[in-house]
Amino acid sequence: MNDELDLNKIREKITKLDQQLLALFAERRALTLNVAKSKAKQVRPVRDQQREQELLIRLIKQGKEYGLDAHYVTSVFQTIIEDSVLNQQAYLQTLANPNLEMPSVSVAFLGDKGSYSYLASHRYFSRRAEKLIEYGCQSFNEIMQQVESGHVDYGMLPIENTSSGSINEVYDALQHTNLSIVGEITQPIEHCLLTAVNTSLDKIKTIYAHGQPFTQCSNFLDKQGDMRIEYCESTADAMAKVYQLQDPSVAVIGSEEGGQLYQLHALEKSIANQSENHSRFILVARKPVDVAEQIPAKTAIILATGQTPGALVECLLVLKEKGINMCKLESRPIQGRPWEEMFYLDVEANIKQLALQEAISEITPLTNFIKVLGCYPIEHISPTNVPSNAIT
Repeated sequence: MNDELDLNKIREKITKLDQQLLALFAERRALTLNVAKSKAKQVRPVRDQQREQELLIRLIKQGKEYGLDAHYVTSVFQTIIEDSVLNQQAYLQTLANPNLEMPSVSVAFLGDKGSYSYLASHRYFSRRAEKLIEYGCQSFNEIMQQVESGHVDYGMLPIENTSSGSINEVYDALQHTNLSIVGEITQPIEHCLLTAVNTSLDKIKTIYAHGQPFTQCSNFLDKQGDMRIEYCESTADAMAKVYQLQDPSVAVIGSEEGGQLYQLHALEKSIANQSENHSRFILVARKPVDVAEQIPAKTAIILATGQTPGALVECLLVLKEKGINMCKLESRPIQGRPWEEMFYLDVEANIKQLALQEAISEITPLTNFIKVLGCYPIEHISPTNVPSNAIT
């Protein structure tokens, strides 16, 4: 009995410390916004990786004095730094686009609550709006139509995955839209096998999922033997179906976080082919946005060069000569024009930069068609590296 009382006292102390930590995190976040205000006046970049590295080295040394592992300290503060950078970027974007500051925004995404697009939408707008009005759609074209018609402010579209590659349906849809890409977010994809009732893996006979998760979990599925695959329009639809069935022989591939919204629990975790599985989403809107100078930016371009030999290479050489890094190149067939292709390029540059403007001017005569799909902040924050001698 005394042991239980002691355990309860220890847990009470831990709970109190957790509350204090949350208050300190909130206080630190508020201070970083003041840093962003200072950078806005001085037009300084959001990130100073040399300072970040010095900060981490100092914290690792201080952590060792408290008996804290260097990797633990690094991991915690890298997460804090990422949160700080993203909050500063969101603040600077609000200054650059004051017309976009609204207490609530509406966004269309694939599926219903619990889908990966749903989770990406909530994560993206958690820094940008107090209220998110959700519109679940059954197809990528429907998402774009909702935005183009003005029924919603934004559309969230998955564009590529580290395991299954590019999502061609979205690239094909971008050929026929006047929407602008205004943002991006990379969402961790943690596939689990979810069930509505207590069961075991050997009892599962049918698995429901969207096509992408099936592809990304093919190695796990190949080992399961005779299981029936049922394709659904979205992960959310698949989870809703399994919840309705309440059957120990059926399961769904989805995230544990999304499954909780449908009272599903994880029978098997981490079933994706790759342990590091991420999907990149793009955000589209009717009008483009300005990207603050302090923020690293990407510009998306679509072009067609016809069938002239070497035309694409000439375009890419222009980017190289201007010192512009191309981080994505995707080709898709042009509908109705056999053997001709449209090329999608992502370059790490702000459309307001002179070098990119000159590059587009020089590339234009080499193409049959060229269009800027949008310029937007780079959302992926790469962790600051710490020298190995500081960790050991």
